[in-house]
Amino acid sequence: MSKDKSLAGGDPAGYQQAEAEAGSQMSLLNKLRAAVLGANDGIVSTAGMVAGVAGATTNFVAILTAGIAGLTAGALSMAAGEYVSVSAQRDTEKALLDKERRELDEMPAEELEELAGLYRDKGLDAELAHRVAEQLTAHDALSAHAEAELGIEPDELTNPVAAAISSAIAFTVGALIPLLAIAFAPPAIRMIVTVIAVGVGLTLTGYLSARAGQTPYVKAILRNVIGGLLAMGVTFWIGRLVGVSLG
Repeated sequence: MSKDKSLAGGDPAGYQQAEAEAGSQMSLLNKLRAAVLGANDGIVSTAGMVAGVAGATTNFVAILTAGIAGLTAGALSMAAGEYVSVSAQRDTEKALLDKERRELDEMPAEELEELAGLYRDKGLDAELAHRVAEQLTAHDALSAHAEAELGIEPDELTNPVAAAISSAIAFTVGALIPLLAIAFAPPAIRMIVTVIAVGVGLTLTGYLSARAGQTPYVKAILRNVIGGLLAMGVTFWIGRLVGVSLG
């Protein structure tokens, strides 16, 4: 008997259940993707930093100092940038929700018609759209309008502090890969070990980002590894040129 190659694999009910569970985990997947990207930034930027200094000098203390400085500055920069960005997004969301609350309080009939119109635009007939709008308004008017009109979940606003902390942690975890490699590798093979460690780290983050986004693994890994190693190689040779010219 030939294997069922359909999308559901011969089990539509099971496929639908799995799809529903995946949809409920979308917020978690988005957080995972952000963490992976933060770690990837930590790997690439810190590897580029230590490679650039290693290209200019073989002094271990200078290379390690540059790596630690890059890790610290990068983590703090990521945290600050994420905090400012997410705070601005949260402030905007709160302002939109406050405006929506006032509209619902001052013009409920017009808001009900507006919600029904949104559902008509989605394809419902006028009568059904009006019934759906009435029921959702009776249940939770603000949530219904926020979701349909603004694309916002009132109870799930972004948290700038959590975003800043998670970004800093993710960056630090990634940055530790090249930093530890260059710190503990024997001097004769320091750069080789660091390149290998960075390649492994980029392979892992490429795989995890592809898994979180449900995209092909090989393409994501190759793109990640090639881009990261290219950046590392460019900074190494820039460091080498600067070191020679200034030395």
